[in-house]
Amino acid sequence: KQWYQRRVVITAGEANHLCLQNELPAVRWVGGPEIELIAIATGGRIVPRFSELTPDKLGYAGKVREIEFGTTKDRMMVIEDCKNTRAVTLFLRGSNTMIVQEAKRSIWDAMCVIRNLVRDNRIVYGGGSNEISCAIAVSAAADKVPSIEQYAMRAFADALESVPMALAENSGLAPFATLAEVKSRQIKEDNPRLGIDCMDAGENDMKVQHVIETLIGKKQQIMLATQLVRMILKIDDVRSPGEGE
Repeated sequence: KQWYQRRVVITAGEANHLCLQNELPAVRWVGGPEIELIAIATGGRIVPRFSELTPDKLGYAGKVREIEFGTTKDRMMVIEDCKNTRAVTLFLRGSNTMIVQEAKRSIWDAMCVIRNLVRDNRIVYGGGSNEISCAIAVSAAADKVPSIEQYAMRAFADALESVPMALAENSGLAPFATLAEVKSRQIKEDNPRLGIDCMDAGENDMKVQHVIETLIGKKQQIMLATQLVRMILKIDDVRSPGEGE
């Protein structure tokens, strides 16, 4: 079933009777985020009452239709040929809710990567290669610090190495041996692109494997982890459950 209308009112409440009195088809109980996205796509304005409705607040869409899909004949309203042609809707379908939610999360992660690249198009190579190279640089800088601060710097370098160790362990590799091998190769070959071969491709160069990460995302990860540790270190007393009993 498909139908087309010249004028359609989209409401978030019980305004259907007012629309029907004026021979206007209406779609009721549209959620807040959805009605905001429709307003952006059609170029319309959201108005709280009919008295404030003026021609300049109306949106435009070439087609407004209802379609049926699936064996259960689910219905969905489709708004096409909108004024803002950059607005896009992704329709995900799956055999169960878990698969749909997993696909939704994957698409969200991919969109966040694109957003980060738009903000800052600089990248680093993944596979734990950047963490290993940073750990090597921090350890080298710690050797030049004569004070007790060098121990904190070495601890920070050890923390950075936990990322490639986790990658190796999750890939079924020996974490300590794999990390030691890749770290020694980075120092020997002076190649900061060497990382953990998680896909068992026989190549540790992440540039060859096309494994990259956004620089802005990597910086945020390290900064948030560092801020969390600093917050924990400020706590001078920890009470365990049942300690005072």
